Amino acid sequence: MNERRGLGRGRGKGQGPSSASGQAAGAGLRGARERWVRTGGVELCVAELGDPTQPTVILVHGYPDSKEVWSEVARGLAGRFHVVLYDVRGCGRSTAPKPLRGGFTLEKLTDDFRAVADAVSPDRPVHVVGHDWGSVQAWEFATVRRTEGRIASFTSISGPSLDHFGHWVKKRLARPTPRRTAQLLNQSAKSWYVYLLHTPVLPELAWKGPLGKRWPAILQRVEKTPGGYPTASLPADAAHGAWLYRDNVRARLRHPRADAYAHCPVQLITPTGDMFLSQRLYDDLEQWAPQLVRRTLPAKHWVPRTRPDQLVSWIAEFVTAKEEGDPAKEIAASGPYADRFGGQLVLVTGAASGIGRATAFAFAEAGARIVAVDRDAEGAARTADMARLIGAPHAWGEAVDVSDEEAMEKLADKVDAEYGTVDVLVNNAGIGLSGSFMETGAEDWKKVLDVNLWGVIHGCRVFGKRMADRGQGGHIVNTASAAAFSPSRFLPAYSTSKAAVLMLSECLRAELAGQGIGVSAICPGFVNTSITSTARFAGVSPEEEKRRQSKATRLYGRRNYPPEKVADAILRAVVRNQAVVPVTPEARGAHLLSRFTPRATRALARLKPPQ
Repeated sequence: MNERRGLGRGRGKGQGPSSASGQAAGAGLRGARERWVRTGGVELCVAELGDPTQPTVILVHGYPDSKEVWSEVARGLAGRFHVVLYDVRGCGRSTAPKPLRGGFTLEKLTDDFRAVADAVSPDRPVHVVGHDWGSVQAWEFATVRRTEGRIASFTSISGPSLDHFGHWVKKRLARPTPRRTAQLLNQSAKSWYVYLLHTPVLPELAWKGPLGKRWPAILQRVEKTPGGYPTASLPADAAHGAWLYRDNVRARLRHPRADAYAHCPVQLITPTGDMFLSQRLYDDLEQWAPQLVRRTLPAKHWVPRTRPDQLVSWIAEFVTAKEEGDPAKEIAASGPYADRFGGQLVLVTGAASGIGRATAFAFAEAGARIVAVDRDAEGAARTADMARLIGAPHAWGEAVDVSDEEAMEKLADKVDAEYGTVDVLVNNAGIGLSGSFMETGAEDWKKVLDVNLWGVIHGCRVFGKRMADRGQGGHIVNTASAAAFSPSRFLPAYSTSKAAVLMLSECLRAELAGQGIGVSAICPGFVNTSITSTARFAGVSPEEEKRRQSKATRLYGRRNYPPEKVADAILRAVVRNQAVVPVTPEARGAHLLSRFTPRATRALARLKPPQ
């Protein structure tokens, strides 16, 4: 292996190192230091960012990409790590082997990786991150003996080990139960492109012809990737990369290695919307990777380009945990949904107390980043502080009145600019109002609708639009109430506001379903929160209002249904994408009555409540 600094502005694919000064190829990696590493008859173009004295993270790209696909992730990691990217042989600015046949085996790709690792971090193990075929390669690096001790950790994204895949297929062919047969057929359908890439000549003609020209537009339309393709060498890269499949897939699926055990901690990031890989491929992964941390991400295949913020968060967390001690533990999160929400950005309104605070804490336990919003600035800050102690890698408190449209717009701009696009929005802020219709004045109606309805509308509009524009899905949770489907003579304003939230949620769910954004309406019954102590009672004196607030607080306290159970229901609703979720036995009962015996519901509404 020989390594030499690349001093030139760049060179064409297959040319020798240049002699004039310059920088790494690609606008996305502007400012990176560049070198070429010679190994196995090829020259690999390597780019470096960050401080070389920090832990080294090597990013390995997939098919038909080049190292430029990692540009956003690399920039996000460079402030804390020594980040290294290289063009796999035959891609980007690296040269291709001659002949192509037999030049892309996993054994030769492993030689390439070792050469790069020795050049950029000769005395210290490196952390490897692979996407797509970069992950397929990296599974080889992480399981063969000759790289043992050189890899400190491995993060796998959308690319299984071919050996594990081979055993997965053999197991289902040997014992073809209905479920296993369905899994096999499902993955076979997703792997349609693999069969095409094994055909001679046609893939090369397609990539150098119409497919190569249209691919950026196809990717942008299907995957919602940012405009423009990272590298102009796509047609040649894709044509060469077809040999990755031809040189490896059939051989490894027929004869998978029996010793393909990972000798380093592994973090598995699985996009739930991946159109090429089934999540079932990873069902038995713990047997091959004992030190495994699982993450799931509601996104499609090309997450290095569509969700770089999330990848930066998870990679940095995983690498830091390894550098500081025990990487095999559940990283900073112990909640039951840590694999689903870890590192995601969750915004909760009304987060200073009650259901909002409990929800923020539940997401924090699952490792989410939290934005706690409330008009009570101190309360929001306390929730954020506690969320960090519980498990949130980051948490921020924001003081905003959700009924103020302009303030919500400013909040959305700030969150988007400083923290990223919200993955889960929980519109929870609300106020209580009791009193008959005739006793409820226009100003009372305005106050309750401004917060309970318009606050939800503002949240859905300003944050939901950014979710939709990102094109990678998300989830909106709106806190309605059992009062939304339970008419009452003493809650006309409150019930109307919550019924409107319920219908708004149903309408949004229909509208946003095609964009991968789920919408759930949570409908609690009697929950022991502070809303009773601040609820308004229309048509009574201040003294009587205080008496009724005190009585309601005692009754809810005696019922003692904790807000933490509502928070658990909210997380389940997001995971299962549930539409309407009644919480508490009385809420479920009222929901059933409203659907199947509406006359009984109306009869109960006529009863006069005790004063």
